[in-house]
Amino acid sequence: MSALRKVLVVDDDPVIRKSFDRVLSARGYAVITAESGQEALNKLSREDYDVVFTDIRMPGMNGLEVAERVKASQPWLPVVIVTGYGTEANEARAEAAGVCGFLRKPLSPELIEYSARQAVRERDTAAALPEASVAIEAGAALQSVAAGRDGVLKNIALFIAAPFVGLAYLLVFPFVGLGMIVWMGATAVAKRKLARKFGLVAKNVGLVIASPFMGLAYVLLFPFIGLALLAWMGVRALVKRSGPE
Repeated sequence: MSALRKVLVVDDDPVIRKSFDRVLSARGYAVITAESGQEALNKLSREDYDVVFTDIRMPGMNGLEVAERVKASQPWLPVVIVTGYGTEANEARAEAAGVCGFLRKPLSPELIEYSARQAVRERDTAAALPEASVAIEAGAALQSVAAGRDGVLKNIALFIAAPFVGLAYLLVFPFVGLGMIVWMGATAVAKRKLARKFGLVAKNVGLVIASPFMGLAYVLLFPFIGLALLAWMGVRALVKRSGPE
């Protein structure tokens, strides 16, 4: 623990002040004490501290008033209430002021050290939040600048390329048009050839399918056709013979 971690202990009892000094100094804290609330506020106005421990019952300004005034002027500074007369009303008022914890007497070295460590950790966390916020805002600003720069470069590139794109379009367009005409003509010819091939195939298929029926009809009708021919030939012969000689 670095000695730069400064702890302010506010208590009118010298025994309590010495207990905090002995325990926390041995663990690397710089411990400063005050006998009253006003003395504590005077010291806070002149120096920076990492955590404040304050008793509730003291002559003049009590610990709750000290906590409220400290949090009003330095809201980031952790305040721990030390008391042997804890009540629900006192705790509610202290929580409303924003204290980070309570220590109830009698105190043990382990409890003092643990409370100081937790309070300092809270102070470090609170101090890190603005820095993280600044870092996030800076990152967002850099991204915005980068995006704007990329947009400008893109527009410049398009402006430079536009004449060349137009020239290429003018040079290539006639060949593209001729290619489309040739392609359309070839497509039409291919369609006609395909239609002719399809008609021929359909015709042959139709003949193959119809041929049995045509043969059957020929077999059935052939006798009648033969009789009709014989009758016609006989009638014709009779007509010739009965004519004038």
